[in-house]
Amino acid sequence: MRILLISPGKDEDYAKRMGLAFKLPPLGITTVAGLTKPGIDIRLLDEQVEAIDFNDGADIVGISMMTAAAPRVYRLAEEFRRRGAKVVLGGPHASAVPEEAAQHCDAVVVGEAEGSWPRLIEDFEKGKLEKIYANAEKPSLAGLPEPRRDLYKKKAYLIKNTFQTTRGCPYACSFCSVSGVFGEQYRSKPVEDVVRSIEITKARFAGFIDDNICGNKKYSKELFKALIPLHVGWIGQASVNAAEDLELLQLAKKSGCVGLFMGFETLSQGSMGEIGKSQNKIAAFKDNIKRLHDHGIIVLGAFVFGFDSDDVDVFKRTVDFIYDAKLDLAQFTNLTPLPGTQLHKKLAAENRIIDTDWRHYDTESVVFKPAQMTPDQLWNGTGWAWNNFYSRGNILRRMMGMKFDIIRLGMYVVPLLIMNFGFKKALDFDNVVKNTFFKDPGIRNKD
Repeated sequence: MRILLISPGKDEDYAKRMGLAFKLPPLGITTVAGLTKPGIDIRLLDEQVEAIDFNDGADIVGISMMTAAAPRVYRLAEEFRRRGAKVVLGGPHASAVPEEAAQHCDAVVVGEAEGSWPRLIEDFEKGKLEKIYANAEKPSLAGLPEPRRDLYKKKAYLIKNTFQTTRGCPYACSFCSVSGVFGEQYRSKPVEDVVRSIEITKARFAGFIDDNICGNKKYSKELFKALIPLHVGWIGQASVNAAEDLELLQLAKKSGCVGLFMGFETLSQGSMGEIGKSQNKIAAFKDNIKRLHDHGIIVLGAFVFGFDSDDVDVFKRTVDFIYDAKLDLAQFTNLTPLPGTQLHKKLAAENRIIDTDWRHYDTESVVFKPAQMTPDQLWNGTGWAWNNFYSRGNILRRMMGMKFDIIRLGMYVVPLLIMNFGFKKALDFDNVVKNTFFKDPGIRNKD
């Protein structure tokens, strides 16, 4: 038997848009490969780094998909099926709308693959493939087989060793699909399993893909203590309030943390209430950023535009805050009502969804009617924020304004330059492809 597992792009330009700094190996399908019993020929295809091969000759083609990639994935699935392969779809979108996905494939894996995927393989061998595979309970993360990192394309990734220590999230933010797929409670891998995985890979630098590596602080402190003897540098994602626990922050630094992606989301208390993210204390944002910097941790802050509390002032207000707070890197997205989320249910009930083409559910397009501005104003304002923050002049001005000692100069300036200009390259590519020019959104300019 031969199996091909694919991590697809949302469009044909995906690989060109993604710079090396942003290409992370697809741990999801690598984990599925690790769950596959011995004796099966298995191959990974990551569309960030190589083109789709319809002539692979696989018996089973498994494709993991995000919502924005769904229409294209359905076309890929139909072509593979036309050539005789059985196609299995999984990932966040298939888990949110399994009945839709099932119309385009032979089987759908809902939620996590542990348990479901081995059963699917057994059923395929018996010639009795079912349409939907789902676990009755969330699987334990203890004693899982190692992901098949040996199947990655060689020299394709800047950070080649990625790990997951936890799944699930108790916060259930209105726009987020994480709790819908992974559950509303944290589940953690035993610390010794994480240490063993790092030792097996001989990693000197690691990327933790947990949605919040500091969510369960007791577990995080145990993990960070265990990482200290390994002398591994690492990056991850955490909630902003992690910076308020000094013991946690000190352990993160000692364990090798050099950078964190953090969802600040908004500067509006009204918007934070819409999200349901009460753990984010807006008044503490600047102090938290400074505290992280004092511990040598680079911060990539994520901001979302389009909440009902947002008006056309929000773009400049947010960018001004980022400059003032000396945030190292920033990401700007438009509020997107992904299927299965509370936000989607709310906007659908209010008849405010104006675009049902999944291709546009990419956090860049505007697919709903904002409350205090037009869709065009929202789209233009977010584009302006991106292009303002990552203009060549502003990148250099921000870098020149940072305070580094001689050691941190080498450790942080070069990675920050790579990341900043990586964002700029992606923006420039998109602007050319879409032939766009973003104007200063102005203030109270609601014509």
